[in-house]
Amino acid sequence: MILIVGGAGYIGSHINKELTNQGYKTVVFDNLSSGRKELVKWGEFFEGDLGNINDIREVFKKYPIEGVLHFAAFKAVGESVLDPQKYYKNNVANTLNLFEVMKENDVKKFIFSSSAATFGNPQYVPIDEKHPQTPINPYGETKLIVEHIMRDYSNAYGFKYVSLRYFNACGADLETEVGEWPGSSSNLIPLVLDAAIGRREDIKVFGNDYPTPDGTCVRDYIHVTDLATAHVLALKYLIDGGESQCFNLGNGRGFSVTQVVDSAKKVTGIDFKVTMADRRPGDPPELVADSKLAQEVLKWQPKYQDLDVIVDSAWKWHKLACGLLDK
Repeated sequence: MILIVGGAGYIGSHINKELTNQGYKTVVFDNLSSGRKELVKWGEFFEGDLGNINDIREVFKKYPIEGVLHFAAFKAVGESVLDPQKYYKNNVANTLNLFEVMKENDVKKFIFSSSAATFGNPQYVPIDEKHPQTPINPYGETKLIVEHIMRDYSNAYGFKYVSLRYFNACGADLETEVGEWPGSSSNLIPLVLDAAIGRREDIKVFGNDYPTPDGTCVRDYIHVTDLATAHVLALKYLIDGGESQCFNLGNGRGFSVTQVVDSAKKVTGIDFKVTMADRRPGDPPELVADSKLAQEVLKWQPKYQDLDVIVDSAWKWHKLACGLLDK
């Protein structure tokens, strides 16, 4: 059985569906602080908190856990700067609780939800796995610290891990069974769709004077279903005896904020208000992934690379979920 820590959240719920489709038995471990019980549509559910090591021990006692996937980190960059203690406690100390119980139960297969934030400001683009890791905020630091812990555990205890460094996760399940819950995210696409549906007055574009084709920031948007596929391939890789490894996950192409806004207007048919605002500190002009290593080693290939397809999948889910909220 595969344990999905944080499996009631946006990315974890998509991974749960993909694992189930591939024949794996799953159990979701979540404290529902930001996850939604409605998104746990497959496998078993165990309500627990990584901050309570006895909760972790209980789920390992109840189920025959063979591998663990971890999505229970806090991820708001700005909040991490204002409240670093919250981030180091949950993202690092609580992960150590999980590792302790895995070690007690001799469970050695681990898939980690890491981030492009471990790289900091890019020295070159596209960013490959050899790019220096110099995070510029506590959130990125917590992800990098856990990567270092995993490396040391791998060397000392025979612990095998895959760390997947996402760029911008986006979109929703093509069958609209799960998606990013409205109001729970600071990601661009759900915020744009909130403006389209009337839940926000406007969408703010932070800076239009960057050295990019249209002056707005460029990011690598990777569909969450493609992310889910990568996680299942990473788990199979470890089951088949693969060595511990880190992989970047992205489309390998960038879209600007303006392009995302224009796509949302096209997909929704709504001409919502766009407001220009000052740059935010620490926003690099361009972040694009080099994912060749994942393609070569895991045999992974992103399928949903068209921006309109990504936005359309998110829009279908957003309308459905907002309808549920309004009932």
